[in-house]
Amino acid sequence: MAYEIPPDGVRMGEDGVVRCWWSGDDPLYTVYHDTEWGRPVVDDRRLFEKICLEGFMSGLSWLTILRKRERFREVFDRFEPEKVASYTPAKAEALLQDAGIVRNRAKIEATIDNARRCLELIDDVGSLAAYVWSYEPATKDRRALLDWQGLLDLGVADEATAMSKDLKKRGWRFVGPTTIHSMMQSVGLVNDHMSACETWEPVEAERQSLERPLKTA
Repeated sequence: MAYEIPPDGVRMGEDGVVRCWWSGDDPLYTVYHDTEWGRPVVDDRRLFEKICLEGFMSGLSWLTILRKRERFREVFDRFEPEKVASYTPAKAEALLQDAGIVRNRAKIEATIDNARRCLELIDDVGSLAAYVWSYEPATKDRRALLDWQGLLDLGVADEATAMSKDLKKRGWRFVGPTTIHSMMQSVGLVNDHMSACETWEPVEAERQSLERPLKTA
């Protein structure tokens, strides 16, 4: 169902909870909005999974990916970088035949290659989490009160563009600025829930209490 976007960027769900308008009424999407989106992530496997799935989403919707996520996790060994990095061409062909995921050869091959680049990055700076969080935008550059137009005005963060550029330099693929910005929103580098959304406050509390991972080199 399509909704007209209200100026404050929120709508009340059928359960009476005020959420960002984009979460709609699909139960899967609602749970994702309430329990995952924007909450800070510092686990390397989860961060690698999110980067990969954001890449698979290119040209599609996140709800499409979300509905396929469990199958993605099954066939990609829970997105453990070490395991994905070891995949052979035969494994890539098998993945291409799996109707439960997005069967795009370029994206599948990029995911495997990105796992190898991920291991190199971890060797370089200590962890993927430390690398990702080193690009966290400064709070002063983000609006304290956010409505839908305010979010549109912010656009893609400069830090997302910088991370994208560096990842591409390191050999990663399907990591354009928009993809990286979307990843940053989802793993808590910014809190882009609408200010009137009931999830904004608990997400911000988690961000405030988070101990940021640091690079070792």
